[in-house]
Amino acid sequence: MKNLPRVLIVEDEPAIAELIAVNLRHGGFDPAVAYDSVMAQRELDAVLPDVILLDWMLPGQSGLALARHWRKQARTKSIPILMLTARGDESDKVAGLDAGADDYITKPFSIQELLARIRAVLRRRAPESVSDSVTVGALVLDAATHRISHQNRELKLGPTEFKLLHYLMKHAERVHSRSTLLDKVWGDHVFIEERTVDVHVKRLREALGAAGAMVETVRGSGYRLTGLKVRTPVAAAPSGT
Repeated sequence: MKNLPRVLIVEDEPAIAELIAVNLRHGGFDPAVAYDSVMAQRELDAVLPDVILLDWMLPGQSGLALARHWRKQARTKSIPILMLTARGDESDKVAGLDAGADDYITKPFSIQELLARIRAVLRRRAPESVSDSVTVGALVLDAATHRISHQNRELKLGPTEFKLLHYLMKHAERVHSRSTLLDKVWGDHVFIEERTVDVHVKRLREALGAAGAMVETVRGSGYRLTGLKVRTPVAAAPSGT
């Protein structure tokens, strides 16, 4: 029997948590429920889920604080987090994404939209089906082994940042609008806001370290990945010429 994708629901209102859990079961998922940060951590320690649905407002430690904490832990840093909240302002959405959320859904929401977003983050987490290797300057990406290195130093990227970098490297020196990146990298752009691209580009630059300068912002247009320009010494003309 095929294992169903496990979804950890971190929601302090039991009625909402149970409603989500029932619909997730009907949608082909295996839900687990936690009502606060302590229960959530206990669930994570026992079994790692495939996706976390994380409420912003929780008793004790907030959802934002939990997201930041889990993103710093090697065991949980790659688990997709979908933030659930009644806070719909853009600044709040950006705060959630900056804290480490992969997506953001505002209450009230339809179950169909929630299921679609969960499936979308699971698809983005899935390994690339291609097995090519791409090199731009001193940056090397091997899709088969899911490894990235710069100047022979291995780098660690999350699944979304890896997919974003892969696309940018395969189409280096071209300018890509945010809507194009959403379409090519995320796929389900109907549910994702363009501001999400900016947050993941910021994460990508941070993860790349010195190579982050290769990801350029083209004002008013989007982003471009370019090879770092290396100045080639010009040989001196022979004396007497």
